[in-house]
Amino acid sequence: MASGKINKKKQQESDKYSVLLPTYNERENLPLIVWLLVKYFGKSGHNYEIIVIDDGSPDGTMQIAEQLQKIYGDDKIVLRPRPKKLGLGTAYVHGIKHATGNFIIIMDADLSHHPKFIPQFIEKQKEGAYDVVSGTRYRGDGGVYGWDLRRKLISRGANFITQVLLRPGASDLTGSFRLYKKDVLESLVEHCVSKGYVFQMEMIVRARQLGYTIGEVPISFVDRVYGESKLGGNEIVSFLKGLLTLFATT
Repeated sequence: MASGKINKKKQQESDKYSVLLPTYNERENLPLIVWLLVKYFGKSGHNYEIIVIDDGSPDGTMQIAEQLQKIYGDDKIVLRPRPKKLGLGTAYVHGIKHATGNFIIIMDADLSHHPKFIPQFIEKQKEGAYDVVSGTRYRGDGGVYGWDLRRKLISRGANFITQVLLRPGASDLTGSFRLYKKDVLESLVEHCVSKGYVFQMEMIVRARQLGYTIGEVPISFVDRVYGESKLGGNEIVSFLKGLLTLFATT
């Protein structure tokens, strides 16, 4: 019994969390999100690295990332830029290749996702040995702040339609704040064919399809403080097309 507890403690001490931060024009947000990540990982004592995947931002995001690396060290801030925008799914593939952690955390760099929830994600994962832990805006004390009525209706509507058609076994399909076992994320990325905003939804649907376990943590989602939202009419149309594709193939 005692040896089991010791082995579990050793495993927890050897766990490492790689945070993937895909960025495009996040010059103002990046220093804040990195500072918060360092703060909350420091408090919790978990081993971590932050992998910044910048897609050729014209606003100088990469130069800011280089300064942050000098401040926090290249063992904590890992820079893996790409020459241009190549999509979220490929950004994750790129980041996974360079990740040294056995767990991967994906989140937005625009301060929509607060790092204070990460210790809860880690605790939840250990509690049920989950393959995936997903942040949810639609359960418990989760919620959305800073959105106008249109954005709230789009998000709620998209989530409702998705629940009806796909029955995914998770309450928030369109969110992008999650913790994955590294090998599970690698497997899911291989199986996913969607791009853009549908990609996150497909990840959960494929996880259910492949028999992976999913835990949830209620989170507060706050609309970006700096920069412009990347959600537009084209993304909404793409979402609906992708939803119908998933409905037909899962």
